Amino acid sequence: MTTKSKSPQHGGNRDQASYTINKEQLEVMQKEENELSNNVAEAVAYWQGSDTIPWKLEQAKHTLRHVVGLEESFDVLFREMTFGGRRTGLFYLNGFIKDDVMTVILARLTMLDKESVSANALKAFFECYIPHVQVEKVTKMSEVINKVLAGGSAFFIEHESAAIVCDVKAFPSRGPEEPSLERVVRGARDGFTETMLTNISLVRRRLRDPGLKYEVIQVGRRTRTDVCIAFIDDIVDISQVESVRTKIKELDIDGLPLADKQLEEAIINKGWNPYPLVRYSERPDVVAAHLLEGNVVIFVDTSPSVMILPTTFFDLCQHAEENRQTPFMGTYLRWVRFVGIFASLFLLPMWLLLVLEPSLKPPHLQIIGPQEVGKIPLIIQFLLAEVGIDLMRMAAVHTPTPLATAMGLVAAILVGDVAVKAGVFVNEVILYMAIGAVGMFATPSYELGLANRIVRLVLLVAVALFKVPGLVIGTTLFIIYLAVHRSYNSSYLWPLIPFNAKALYNIIVRNPVLYMRRRPSFNKTRDDTKMPPTANS
Repeated sequence: MTTKSKSPQHGGNRDQASYTINKEQLEVMQKEENELSNNVAEAVAYWQGSDTIPWKLEQAKHTLRHVVGLEESFDVLFREMTFGGRRTGLFYLNGFIKDDVMTVILARLTMLDKESVSANALKAFFECYIPHVQVEKVTKMSEVINKVLAGGSAFFIEHESAAIVCDVKAFPSRGPEEPSLERVVRGARDGFTETMLTNISLVRRRLRDPGLKYEVIQVGRRTRTDVCIAFIDDIVDISQVESVRTKIKELDIDGLPLADKQLEEAIINKGWNPYPLVRYSERPDVVAAHLLEGNVVIFVDTSPSVMILPTTFFDLCQHAEENRQTPFMGTYLRWVRFVGIFASLFLLPMWLLLVLEPSLKPPHLQIIGPQEVGKIPLIIQFLLAEVGIDLMRMAAVHTPTPLATAMGLVAAILVGDVAVKAGVFVNEVILYMAIGAVGMFATPSYELGLANRIVRLVLLVAVALFKVPGLVIGTTLFIIYLAVHRSYNSSYLWPLIPFNAKALYNIIVRNPVLYMRRRPSFNKTRDDTKMPPTANS
């Protein structure tokens, strides 16, 4: 009877304990549901009441458990150890840590004895027993979490009000390779990667100027993406740097998962303007050259491309290959490129106008008209061909490399041969569309080439509807549209509007290096001289 009488009592205590545990879990769940933190500092303050470093490791683990998912996320680790009689916790992310460096640090810490850390463990750890260059003391829990999420490792020491953070990160990355969009026959083969530290080192290697400054700003409440503003302080227009810095700091957004493109839209605010107001480059030598010209450069972590601002329409038409050849050949290549860009914009609308208005066609150009009239109106043929080329371009991007050649051959046969025989297209449409496409692909800036395609479509429709007035008015509105847009308070059509004869000559002709004595006035530089006035030309 006694056993039976005690058994229900024991079971009742177990149910009461289970109820107590469930109640505590319910309170934690309700607290998690009520949490509305905009940043790490608010989350830490919510769970532990303040943003200080807890004295007890258990309190630190409790905060990390609720803020960063310790014991829930498999890559968030907290390794507890004892060094010199003091309990220590190592907080880090698996995959971001350099195992060999951390092994050396831990091996060094095992040499601690109680006498060396009895007075001040934090001081002994920091000054004597962590053999690493990038080490700092941190007194805020949110700062520790942010640094660990960025790749660092933190040591929590029991009964200490600060943590030690070591920068031993090793991000997954690839080596520098030549950019596919900016290839050159002669020149450097290194290009930017997705790691910002690697990218700024590639530029610093080319510019050993003490005036080269790198300012890092973290953007995004959740992503905390590293954004670096680069400039040469005794050359650049400081007001422009301040404007860029202010816009980036005032940006209130969850994050920048798409890196530089989202940042451009946020700080440039160009709306629905199809034309790029910044220049992108993946070449360190191009970025170094623009820094010497007085431009501002923006690096964004996780992006292999860099933003250069301000920029102009003509700057986007230049390529590094022109400066890798002799001045004469560089000028020739530049002219050919300008002809290709002009053809990509105006060749198709002008040919369509001459077909619709035969009276405008000179006698010696009678051969340019279509020899046969297709079953579909010419404007519809052009629109179908434009869409077809875009489809082929997108298919080439998404097609695996071994199959890309086969896909190109199939598309060429279908569009170039079968479509003509079926009467969908006439031969001249395919010819001039191909010339326009080659001109677009010859445009150094990929974004500029896409924007020019939209303008070409608009001009084609305007010519088909209004003929001569459509081409004249459309071209005029196009020039006005570019003229009214500005890239960071600088004219987009400089040096054409406002007109600067010497600068326009330097755009048309690739001058020898010793002839380029001054920097472009477009950048409003503090120091506009590249070499002394008495230097030999």
